[in-house]
Formats: sequence, C-alpha cells, structure tokens
Amino acid sequence: MTERRRRFRQLQPLEERLAAEAAKLREQAELLPPGHLRDEVLKKARQAETGSHMSGWLNSPGLQPPN
Repeated sequence: MTERRRRFRQLQPLEERLAAEAAKLREQAELLPPGHLRDEVLKKARQAETGSHMSGWLNSPGLQPPN
C-alpha cells in the first residue's frame, strides 16, 4: 500500500518567496554581531536573491530555446 503524496499549491510565485526570504535573512543578519554566523546568514540571503533573479530570468518571455 503506497502513501499518497500531499499536494500543496503555492500562493506566491517562487521569485516573491525567495525575495521575502532574502529580506528576512538580511534583517536577521543586522541583529547578529560580526562573525561566522552572520556571514553564513548573509550568504544564504545572497543565494536566495540569486535564485530569485535566476528564476525570473528563466521564466521571462524573452528567453529563447536553443536552435
């Protein structure tokens, strides 16, 4: 007997969710003292921003498939 996969429909586009996550992480980093933990939080924020930009670029109408 297989277990049914739970489906969840996202209400916000991926770009918005990643941008919100990046903003939240940057706010957290401001509260941290300089050091390794703060650097890691800022790194995650940059990764979320990069993911948001890449997702927007990949979904843009100007993107053409290779010939």
